[in-house]
Amino acid sequence: MRTFKAVNNMTEPIKVSVIGDGGWGTALALVNLRRGNEVLLWSVFPDYAKTLERKRVNERFLPGVRLPKDLRITSNLRAAVEFANVIVLAVPTQHLRSVLLRLKKLPYRGKILVNVAKGIENGTCLRPSEIVHKVLGKDVRLVVLSGPSHAEEVARKIPTMLVAASDDAAVASYVQEHFQDPRFRIYVQKDVVGVELGGALKNVIAIAAGVCDGLKFGDNTKAGLMTRGIYEIARLGVKFGASPDTFFGLSGIGDLFTTCASKHGRNLYVGRELVKGKKTGDILGKMAMVAEGIGTSLSVHQLSRKYPDLQLPIMTEVYKMLFEGKSPADAVSSLLSRTPYDEWKAFDLSAFRRK
Repeated sequence: MRTFKAVNNMTEPIKVSVIGDGGWGTALALVNLRRGNEVLLWSVFPDYAKTLERKRVNERFLPGVRLPKDLRITSNLRAAVEFANVIVLAVPTQHLRSVLLRLKKLPYRGKILVNVAKGIENGTCLRPSEIVHKVLGKDVRLVVLSGPSHAEEVARKIPTMLVAASDDAAVASYVQEHFQDPRFRIYVQKDVVGVELGGALKNVIAIAAGVCDGLKFGDNTKAGLMTRGIYEIARLGVKFGASPDTFFGLSGIGDLFTTCASKHGRNLYVGRELVKGKKTGDILGKMAMVAEGIGTSLSVHQLSRKYPDLQLPIMTEVYKMLFEGKSPADAVSSLLSRTPYDEWKAFDLSAFRRK
């Protein structure tokens, strides 16, 4: 039975440090400011922190959005940790471990950590929450915040809905209570595995959606891709203990739709560039922000080799395009030439429970 308490909109302000000055980290800093919280934004680059302080706009990651004077900015990680009641981890998944190793030496204990990265670590195939617990220990009070949430829209107060997941219901409710405002609605639940995998895997499907765009396919194709894509996401998620229901919520269908349909999508961009014949390294070299789907695709491939009973045809073809040089046209042919079968039989996820 769920024991989450209702949100009280008259809560006292708290102190929040956002670790990571990317678009999403900056947007969350702005949300907390308008919520009435005291906020400190941390940048790993001292020179860029000074630029943010001086120009009051994040031209690299969130252009066109003014940063209020009461948003504090630093490149001193110790200062950021000591300042806050709640620490938001807003760094890309592939860099999360290195930041946590620095955080481990600082007075983080007793504070709530909120991870907002969406990915799976290469090599270890760990989810962000697993990386946090591996580095900082099992006693960390951790919340995963995820859902359909482009930074560009959140920063401009466009209504957004997310989900906060935690093994500790009280901690999830605390984040809901202190982060939520009338334009930033947060739901809560306990399925950390499902929420994290939904947020990570939809980026891989979005690369495939970008390929559809690049090949000038239409709405029919993308609708079919997304429908089959959410099944692949659920199939992998259930294998690792997630609830199938989670993938039909905000961190599943909701996040998948946003990522596959939006003009802001970085993973969509990757897919379109693949159609132009660009190589993965060249695409990454021209991007200011991280497309998490690339790294996640590699991790999914590593998982599929470890668990050969997992059938992930779309994600497999994305991996082959990114890392084996397979042409988008050939990847599409491979998918469309697969033997068709009964749709509802295909949605029987019980066989994929992790043994």
